[in-house]
Amino acid sequence: MEDNEIYQNPLISRYASREMSENFSDSKRFKLWRKLWIALAESEMESGLNITDEQIAEMKANADNLNAADAAEFEKILRHDVMAQVHAFGKQCPKAKPIIHLGATSCFVTCNSEIIIIDDALKIIKEKLVNTIDKLKDFAIKFKDLPTLGYTHLQPAQLTTVGKRASLWLQDLVMDYRSLEDLLKRVKLRGVKGTTGTQASFLDLFDGDEGKVKALEKKVIEKMGYDEVYPVTGQTYPRKFDYNVLCVLSQIAQSAYKFSNDIRILQSFKEIEEPFEKSQIGSSAMPYKRNPMRSERIGSLARFVISLPVNSAITASTQWFERTLDDSANRRIVNAQAFLAVDGILNLYMNVAENLVVYEKMIEKRVMSELPFMSTENILMECVKAGGDRQYLHEKLRVYSAEAGTRVKSEGKDNNLLELIENDEDFAAVKGKLGSIVDPTKFIGRAPSQVVEFISDHVQPILDENKGVLGKKGSVSV
Repeated sequence: MEDNEIYQNPLISRYASREMSENFSDSKRFKLWRKLWIALAESEMESGLNITDEQIAEMKANADNLNAADAAEFEKILRHDVMAQVHAFGKQCPKAKPIIHLGATSCFVTCNSEIIIIDDALKIIKEKLVNTIDKLKDFAIKFKDLPTLGYTHLQPAQLTTVGKRASLWLQDLVMDYRSLEDLLKRVKLRGVKGTTGTQASFLDLFDGDEGKVKALEKKVIEKMGYDEVYPVTGQTYPRKFDYNVLCVLSQIAQSAYKFSNDIRILQSFKEIEEPFEKSQIGSSAMPYKRNPMRSERIGSLARFVISLPVNSAITASTQWFERTLDDSANRRIVNAQAFLAVDGILNLYMNVAENLVVYEKMIEKRVMSELPFMSTENILMECVKAGGDRQYLHEKLRVYSAEAGTRVKSEGKDNNLLELIENDEDFAAVKGKLGSIVDPTKFIGRAPSQVVEFISDHVQPILDENKGVLGKKGSVSV
């Protein structure tokens, strides 16, 4: 059957990187299973069980030589994916066949490999998150001094700067980075626990010697590159770990969603645009349109990821006693797709952050259309200092502001508030000075300094810690 005749997951075909797609591939999963079986057999041999160097060598020689067709045939017969892989591996390793999976339950390979895959995926996300932070940092520094309208309730408020607003996006990502770092520090394997987590089968193998069972587990996880296991488990590792992972991914998605919505609004204001390629089409019907496709896609994927933690929470809370299998099919979908979606989100975020187009004249125009209203308090103070009556002048400013507001909203004309003030002798104290009074840079407070301090104290240390992985580019497949 041709590929276009069956459903293709768009996370693979359109959004996620090949790197992340390969991380969740069957090839990686089954090679990890074999690596775990080798680590187990080798550790059992080192612990005194009757396993030979020849058997270990045979397993190692076929560790990456997956015979997928054989495994598929075995699974049709056995209806058990792990035992199908045991038989397929055993077919390639006839001498080692009797000792493959010795003492283990299926979750020895499935749970330990899933944790490793998730750990590797988190590290991919970490690299992309750091690169996104780096690109946004450059943008924030470049535009730290550029005054722009601040908004509360999506209504014009006091001025901020373009760079200061970017620092808000950055701060969200810094918080996400810290959550991700904390999670990575707490990754541990399920270990060698047996069928219900009691290690009974391994205790039998070692004739009741608990010390050897404990040493076996330590040997296996060290061979897999880890130094910690969950101290107690049922048959599986705690599914709350999955929930914690999904929560961190959701946090990243939330930050990206906020950024993408802000960019979409700013693009509507014609202040800032995401990149738009020369041959890109914004609308099939309206040739002039430049739709914020990348930002919209970030929001679309983010919405999907944000919805997933509750699914994982239900899975964690419905694990009966030592385990139930109703988690399996669900987790195959949820965990992998959450990572694929966040991978796609960060690819887009990097691309947008690195290539944002800022229209400074349009930003200035919008600032100056509102700044006269915001400057009335400054004008009032100057006139009062020159001996004017505050209450009288306040009332005049209120009337003039209402008149100018009506002119703008009802007649579609420019804001003439400053002209009205300039021509009124009661405001003689500011005559000829209004240009300096309404200088936008006088209304941005410490915004530029805040950007510099925030980046120096909170962003740069993260970039310094990760300087070896900087330089990645965000890509857009379609």
